[in-house]
Amino acid sequence: MIQPANDVLLEKVYSVKGGNFLKAGEVSSKIKKVLKEIGIPDEKIRRLSIASFEAEMNVVCYAKIGIMLLSINHHKIKLTVEDVGNGIEDIALAMQEGYSTATEEIREMGFGAGMGLPNIKKNVDDFHIESTAGKGTRLEISITLKNLM
Repeated sequence: MIQPANDVLLEKVYSVKGGNFLKAGEVSSKIKKVLKEIGIPDEKIRRLSIASFEAEMNVVCYAKIGIMLLSINHHKIKLTVEDVGNGIEDIALAMQEGYSTATEEIREMGFGAGMGLPNIKKNVDDFHIESTAGKGTRLEISITLKNLM
């Protein structure tokens, strides 16, 4: 049976609490498990795992709370991340490798090296970010799939 490209095969919503470093990475692990269970190719799982972890860590490091929405159809895996937090004052600057606004405390934990957004962009096929300083950020990323069915 032929289905339109926008038919959603799977959709899951995850909540991420800012500042909760003890649970940091749990959502990304859940996403990876879901992708494995439905038979997404390993290379696509690897790429989305890197991107989802970096996005999740950005919420943990810089926001109060965030939502990660995983949506899969026959043609792509899409991850939308929205947060309420500091936002990004200069997206072009934030996209430069090594640029970071991380606090010393975040850096001491091994995060905040300024590679998050560049790593996300390198590992996805489509990347879109919008942000309002003092309000929050919305990130939409996707990886293209061949038909699953």
